Amino acid sequence: MNVFFEIIEHTLLDSIKLIPFLFLTYLLMEYIEHKTSNKVRQTILKSGKLGPLFGGLVGIVPQCGFSVSATNLYAARVISLGTLIAVYLTTSDEMLPILVSEKIAITTILTILGIKLIIGVLAGFVIDFVLRKLNKNKLEEKIVDICEHEHCHCEEGIIKSSIKHTLSIFVYIVIITFILNSVIHLIGEETLAHFASKNIILGPVVAGVIGLIPNCASSVILTQLFVENVISMPILISGLCVNAGVGLLVLFRINKNLKENLKITGLLYAIGVISGILLEIII
Repeated sequence: MNVFFEIIEHTLLDSIKLIPFLFLTYLLMEYIEHKTSNKVRQTILKSGKLGPLFGGLVGIVPQCGFSVSATNLYAARVISLGTLIAVYLTTSDEMLPILVSEKIAITTILTILGIKLIIGVLAGFVIDFVLRKLNKNKLEEKIVDICEHEHCHCEEGIIKSSIKHTLSIFVYIVIITFILNSVIHLIGEETLAHFASKNIILGPVVAGVIGLIPNCASSVILTQLFVENVISMPILISGLCVNAGVGLLVLFRINKNLKENLKITGLLYAIGVISGILLEIII
């Protein structure tokens, strides 16, 4: 029982100190989204063959709204599959706020974002190139209402929205941190670290499965594991590449071609896992 209360105490102390950093980070992100989202969408629409580049740059901004917008645009065949995949692969959801809150070295954060950007842009260009060669990448000149399914876009003002995001992710952090602290206490941090570090194939495979969870919980889990030194950077990147926020949920809802949706999900998972395995070998 004493151990149980110690875990709770440790969890709350670790989580509460993150609140100021989370709020300031979300406040900045909300400001950027409200001021630039429309311009960003128009840039993507006009990007043509450079779509994966612009999609990757947009996706790197930690807001699930962009993956939702990209999903709507793809469902209307306004942007290419390569552009959609680039956005999905670079989307990090809650990773950046947590890493900033945990005061992770800026060089580490930039390295993670940079690698994800390279993976997303390269994968997007390759996909579009192959599809053009196969003559299957025909885009229709129409667009659906991109606002209809934007669950993440808030019209309540940036302060209220930032507070709601902060409280929401704080609850996730408390729950996930408690679970992680309990598991680590029972199994042992050294055992977990040894298992993850010695499985260059299984690590990315499992991280990819976690990344498929269609909400911010998956990015919270993966990032917290990385912060706790349980998983390596390549494994983190593998899971975060697969994680597309609620983008995949929206895809299955608005794109009626179930077979196509499953192929996109499989493609996303394969790219993320393979990238993680290669990074484990290289780094």
